[in-house]
Amino acid sequence: MRNYLFFGFAFILLSSCNTNVVTTEYKSLPGAVWNKDDVLEFSFSETDTVQEYNMYINVRNDNNFPYSNLYLITSLNTPEGEVLQDTLEYDMALPDGTWLGKGTGSLKENKLWYKENIVFPTSGVYTLEVSHAMRKNGNIQGIMALEGITDVGLEITKSNP
Repeated sequence: MRNYLFFGFAFILLSSCNTNVVTTEYKSLPGAVWNKDDVLEFSFSETDTVQEYNMYINVRNDNNFPYSNLYLITSLNTPEGEVLQDTLEYDMALPDGTWLGKGTGSLKENKLWYKENIVFPTSGVYTLEVSHAMRKNGNIQGIMALEGITDVGLEITKSNP
């Protein structure tokens, strides 16, 4: 009887998983501080050359994050050596200061669009590099230690399963 309960529970658990998710990976930032020179790398190769995918950059922040937006620089490196670079801006809070992410308490998770309906035309290892590009108004030099970012992640899903 115990085995039937175990297998029943395992079946329900596995069938409730989202089969559209191809990969999810997070990098934790020690002390919830993202240093300007820290480039976070995410490598993946589990892609089909005809399937369309959606890519998200997931960011977890706490109440120590002092800004209402977040600037990121991304570089998607292909197996052929091509580099697709983007500078991105995301809203992290409403004008009244209310965080936009999901979660209870002081930790919020933001699922930020990166690429929509992208096709990876070549098999092999792709690498996404992510760094922050935050700076104060009128200051050319970027913020050396961005506080309040606890984790940064990459999520890839099938766009049309």
